[in-house]
Amino acid sequence: MVDSMAEQLRSDMQCEDLLACFHGLKPLDRECYQAFVAAEEPLTIDDVADAVDRERSTAYRSVQRLLQTGFLEKEQINYEAGGYYHVYIPTDPTTVVDEMQRLLNDWYAQTGQLIREFEEKYADATPPMAELEP
Repeated sequence: MVDSMAEQLRSDMQCEDLLACFHGLKPLDRECYQAFVAAEEPLTIDDVADAVDRERSTAYRSVQRLLQTGFLEKEQINYEAGGYYHVYIPTDPTTVVDEMQRLLNDWYAQTGQLIREFEEKYADATPPMAELEP
């Protein structure tokens, strides 16, 4: 994990790294997301668990994080005889990009305000002078 923004800027990031950077998603979440994107049809929790070779409960938690961050959408499929199950599909990339851009703009505005506050708080502070030896 990268510790500072300076280190992030020096690192060799890939676009998928934004999943962790913007939303705090884990490597497994990224694997699951890539499984959904690569699939030719919507996936169930069991399908994605098989695709990433994990237990169903582990895949379920990852899918829930992807739903909460807006990377996936859930659809209910009804059986004719009653009952239902859920399938999941990736959200339209344009929607995801728009949300990441909004988050970036919000972060930029908030960080700019914090920088101004830092300047106001410490602008008049003068560093202590070291005593000079003769």
